[in-house]
Amino acid sequence: MVGLKLHANKLNKNACKSLIAAEYVGFKLETTPGFELTDTISPEYLKMNPMGKAPVLETPEGSISESNAIAHYELLLVSNTIAGLKNVGLFGSTAYEKALVDQWIDFGSLEIDTNALRWAYPPSSINNLKRALTALNAHLASRTYLVGESVTLADIVLSCNLSLPFYVAMTKEFTADYPHVERYFWTLINQPNFKKVFGKNTPKKEKVKKEKPAPAPKPAPEPETAFDDDEVAPVKKTKKALDLLPPSPMVLDNWKRFATGFWEMFDAEGWSLWFCDYKYNDENQVTFVTMNKVGGFLQRMDLARKYSFGKMFWLFRGQDVPQMVLDEVYDAELYDWTKVDITNEEQKTLVNAYFEEPDTIQGEVLREAKCFK
Repeated sequence: MVGLKLHANKLNKNACKSLIAAEYVGFKLETTPGFELTDTISPEYLKMNPMGKAPVLETPEGSISESNAIAHYELLLVSNTIAGLKNVGLFGSTAYEKALVDQWIDFGSLEIDTNALRWAYPPSSINNLKRALTALNAHLASRTYLVGESVTLADIVLSCNLSLPFYVAMTKEFTADYPHVERYFWTLINQPNFKKVFGKNTPKKEKVKKEKPAPAPKPAPEPETAFDDDEVAPVKKTKKALDLLPPSPMVLDNWKRFATGFWEMFDAEGWSLWFCDYKYNDENQVTFVTMNKVGGFLQRMDLARKYSFGKMFWLFRGQDVPQMVLDEVYDAELYDWTKVDITNEEQKTLVNAYFEEPDTIQGEVLREAKCFK
């Protein structure tokens, strides 16, 4: 739209609200390619938004900040002054529906987004998010959309607010209590106009757990040992299977510190290297969505931190992908795991490249990387 320019990275979830709304009403919003977070502290940017936050919409009348207000302004401008663009009812069709759209926009910002961003500070924020999801789940039990029978601005805002917890924080076990929210989110995020911004998305695949054999009968308990009042009963520590492997001369913490020369200390008998290739790369069209998926995967890999290192390849204690990873990290089955042949110089060169993070790897531009250590 002439005269309107959105200052933000196109992958910013808050900018996505305006971009999706623009797709629905049929105009291409001018964006700022190459926008970086450091741009928000420039004098020019601070004149538009003294808070130094993104996104900001530059208009002929002045600048507008706060993502919900930006999306709202775009739709008002379209509905009031721009001929030839689609009026798709994103505000609702009656006064009551318009009020409900505003209600759910506030709900998405205050109850979902706020608590999702504070996920790292349990338990209050997680409990608040659960309460919000419970209310949302009940509302959606008999509805496809928040208001009326079609997408409104409330759905656009709320789905963008839900994207962070769905991609990063909430596990399949967590969302199982909110089936209508899950159905709602994945339905919206795969609508054509959403996919133009977010890319192709599929729900998380639930891992089917194998039935474990019945445990052997426990031996009769030994008589309890009496302890003096000042004596503390010893605490039994259960060792994990990887702790029972033969000792390795390689110290993982030392290995993690070296960007070069790590092959000299690599113990091929006690450790193994693995490439993991995502099976559904056609989904990974949007960088921030992809990195959110990776971040969630690494978060769930925390149970194996003592025995592993990851940086576009994986180092594991032992000669196999740890069983605890295959059993407990549901994302693991979304990857093809291939053991690195350390006698193959081409594969070793690729491991080196993953470790060192050059600008390009195998002809592909390296946009962003995460390290698990």
